[in-house]
Amino acid sequence: MRVIGIDPGSKACGYGIVEQDGTKLLFIDSGEIRPKQSLPIERRLHMISEEIAGKIENFSPACMSIEKVFVAKNSKSALHLGQARGAVLATAAACDVEVFEYSSTTVKKSVASNGRASKEEVQKMVSLLTGRKSFESSDESDAIAIAVCHINNAKAADKIPGFSVRKSSRRRRFTLR
Repeated sequence: MRVIGIDPGSKACGYGIVEQDGTKLLFIDSGEIRPKQSLPIERRLHMISEEIAGKIENFSPACMSIEKVFVAKNSKSALHLGQARGAVLATAAACDVEVFEYSSTTVKKSVASNGRASKEEVQKMVSLLTGRKSFESSDESDAIAIAVCHINNAKAADKIPGFSVRKSSRRRRFTLR
């Protein structure tokens, strides 16, 4: 299973593509989409959308995992984050890629076994799990962690007969089918 993980943002949007090969996690590609801040927001969102669409076309992930929105203190920042997420989600829908959302606490718990892990702890575990030694930014390593989180959650669901990770309009959860 190949997953593209997205750490959304209007200033920088991290992406990471990871593939599960048996019990191994294979690092495929990752990076950061950083539109020029001098561009109007609609141009930045379009650039993010185009880049993500290109990654989906080039690497053919089975699904996308994305970090859920957190409540920001600055309403303008929260609005821009929501717009970036919307652009990414619309791109996934246009490319017919199923999307799963995870909170930052769930991602940290899945990757570093601690829901309150620091950025450095998450980067260290992502490096150990995927073999990727260095990262351009925490946005990049967070995106890889989000992809790994989905793979880990899907693997856990596969071990329980009758359970699976189900796409829900309200949230992603384990459910009996």
